[in-house]
Amino acid sequence: MAAQIVALTIPTTSITRTSPFQCPRKPFLVPPQASSASTDFAIQIVGRRALDGSSKESSRCNDSFDEVEGESDWYDLDTDLYYWTKSLRPVQWYPGHIAKTEKELKDQLKLMDVVIEVRDARIPLATSHPQMDSWLGMKKRVLVLNREDMISPADRNAWATYFAREGTKVVFTNGKLGMGSLKLGRLAKSLATGVNAKRRAKGLLPRPIRAGIVGYPNVGKSSLINRLLKRRMCQAAPRPGVTRELKWVSFGKDLDLLDSPGILPMRISDQASAIKLAICDDIGERSYYVSDVAAVLVQMLIRLPTVGSKAFHRRYKMDVEGHCGKSFVEKLALQLFNGDVNQAAFRVLMDFRKGRFGWVALERPPR
Repeated sequence: MAAQIVALTIPTTSITRTSPFQCPRKPFLVPPQASSASTDFAIQIVGRRALDGSSKESSRCNDSFDEVEGESDWYDLDTDLYYWTKSLRPVQWYPGHIAKTEKELKDQLKLMDVVIEVRDARIPLATSHPQMDSWLGMKKRVLVLNREDMISPADRNAWATYFAREGTKVVFTNGKLGMGSLKLGRLAKSLATGVNAKRRAKGLLPRPIRAGIVGYPNVGKSSLINRLLKRRMCQAAPRPGVTRELKWVSFGKDLDLLDSPGILPMRISDQASAIKLAICDDIGERSYYVSDVAAVLVQMLIRLPTVGSKAFHRRYKMDVEGHCGKSFVEKLALQLFNGDVNQAAFRVLMDFRKGRFGWVALERPPR
C-alpha cells in the first residue's frame, strides 16, 4: 500500500480519540524523528477515501468512521468495529435471573444426554457463550443456527462450510415457521441412541432422551420448542428475558426437552460482539444507548456490498455518502422525527431487524 507525505502539524507522538462518540479511528504513532511540536507529518492511505472530509458536513466526522467503497473486507470491518466501539458506553446486561439460571443449568447438564445450543444465524460468533465448551465437556452437542430466513444463501453456505470443517453438527432453523425443527428432533434422538442401549444391557427399561436447549437471550429457544411440540408449551416473545426459569417438556414418548432462560457472561469483554447483540435485539435494551448502536449499524451496512449506501437512500430518501453514522441518524431525526434522535435510531434498528435492507448476516466465518 502506497503512502504519501502531506502537511499536517501533529503536536504529540500519539493520537488517541477520547470523545464519547466520534466514530473513532485506529490510533497511530508518529515516528520518533517527527515527535517535536514543530514537526509536520502525516500518513495518507492511497486507494482509500481520506479519513477526514473537506466539506462542513464531513468535517463533523473528522474523527469518524471511515468508509470504504466497493468490495467489503470482513476482516477489516471487524477490526474497525473494535475501534468504533472503544469510546462508547460499554454494553453490559446481567439481570438477577441469569445468575440463578446459570447455577441451576449447570446442575441440570449432568442429566442431559445431548445439548442443543441455539445461536442467532446473523451473529453465530457473538452468540457463542465463552464458557459453554467448559460446561459441556465431552457431552454430545447439536449447534442450531436459528433465523436462517434472516440471512442470505451465501451467508448460510459460508457458515455451513465452516462448521462442517470444524466437525460440528449444525442445523439451520426458522423458529417462527418451524423449518428445520423436525430434522433437529431426529438428530438429537440419533445422537443419544446409545443411552438406552446401555440401559438395556444393565437390565433397565428405556427412558426418553433428555435434551437441553441453551443459548443467549432471544435467539429463539422457546419458539423452537413450541414448533417441535406443535403447540405453545413455552412462553415466547420477540424480546430478551421472557423465559425466566427452567422447564422440562415432553416431545412424544422418546424425547424430553429442557427450555432454559437465555444466559450471558457476567461481563462481556468483547464490545464489538456486544454491539452486535444489541443490533440483533439479543440483549436487554436498557444495556445500551440506542443512538450509538444505530450509528454503528449504519456504518457496518454501508460497508457491505449487498447493502451499501443505496439501500439507505431507497429507504429514507437520504444520502449516506460523506456522513458518519451519528450524522446520518441525526439528519434522519430532523427529517422524520422532529429532532428526536432516539426515535430515528430505533427506526433504523427496527428496519434492519425486519429485513428492510435485505437479509444479511453481520458476521462471516473466521479466516
